[in-house]
Amino acid sequence: MQQIPYRYKINTSSFAHYWNDGVGKELLQQLGYIPDLQQADKLIHYLYDWDRVGDQLVLDLHDRIGFKAGNDSLTNYLKGITVPTAEKQSWDDFFAQIDISPEWLEPEKIKLGAELCRRANLSALIVLRDYCLMGGYESAAINKPLIYTGALKKGPVKRLTDTVNFWVQITKENGIQRDAEGFRQIILTRNIHSYSRINILKRTDWDSLKWGIPINIWDMLATNLGFSLVFLVGLRKIGINPTAKEVNGLFHLWKYVGYLLGIPLELLPDDEDEAIEALYLWTMTQREGDDDSKSLADALKEEPVMAGYPKNKLMRMMMREVHLYYNHYLLGEYSCKLLGLPKTKIGRFGVVNIWKARKNERLITNEEARAQAIEQGGQEQEKVRVIYQHYNQ
Repeated sequence: MQQIPYRYKINTSSFAHYWNDGVGKELLQQLGYIPDLQQADKLIHYLYDWDRVGDQLVLDLHDRIGFKAGNDSLTNYLKGITVPTAEKQSWDDFFAQIDISPEWLEPEKIKLGAELCRRANLSALIVLRDYCLMGGYESAAINKPLIYTGALKKGPVKRLTDTVNFWVQITKENGIQRDAEGFRQIILTRNIHSYSRINILKRTDWDSLKWGIPINIWDMLATNLGFSLVFLVGLRKIGINPTAKEVNGLFHLWKYVGYLLGIPLELLPDDEDEAIEALYLWTMTQREGDDDSKSLADALKEEPVMAGYPKNKLMRMMMREVHLYYNHYLLGEYSCKLLGLPKTKIGRFGVVNIWKARKNERLITNEEARAQAIEQGGQEQEKVRVIYQHYNQ
């Protein structure tokens, strides 16, 4: 008999509102049907499944030489720098189980997906932070590993810094080729997931009957959908309208990233319709947010003030208000109320960026203008990445 965890229930508030009265309603109209939630019952076992290949690597390598030394070993291995024989064998065994160039991979689609991410300029980072990341806190379960690894006490600044670095490196031109930093970031993130999962289970009172396995396969899929489908929805709300080829490229990009992170290929969507169904099945069987959700949301709200840039605290407080404006604009009043996010009047001038994004979108009338937007957007995103790295490490 299949074990059903406490976390698994039909959602009646946060995500239900999204699909019944929010943006999700339009997604379901686009899909043409409402997915059968009985199909979600077939996915429950993924709440108790995890990346065993990644965990074995961490047990063989990181637990033996230390996590930082393990990360340094990864860097040297990927650069072709000699590492000790035992370390090399661990990496050889790990990568022998991953086909880095699978037959289904289409480099041109990867290129288009990454270009969409860059041409969205700063709006892309706003959507990731204020819609995808903040909105994810509406689920109590998926965020529990953050609580158990002490992320709340450490504060959100480092986590956001690492996320920006991860995303910008991946979406650069040729960012996920084997010799690129984006590829290293993907494998590093996979190692972090495994290291965290092993230590949560070993050193804490984690209750798998309630929450499933920490950083389980189904939650990993949900996070992947945050970077693809939810990100796409946010871009459209800002006023960026990708072409059909760009949309297909975006999903192909994150299918490959998800595959490298250890998500089973059969779960990763090929297109927007498959992603909508996958997101519906996960969100509609999630227990609502709890006090931890509100605490994480409040910490992210205060992140601009706690960060090291700008140096003027008044400016950092102003940035907090601007991000609050985007939270309300993108998530809606219902979700913000559930997360305890206050309204803001001061931050309303954040609408200027939305006007600018929509104006720039209208200017993309040919391939030359598109190429210019991609170059400029990538440069602006890299500036933000460097600022985070310099001021917040």
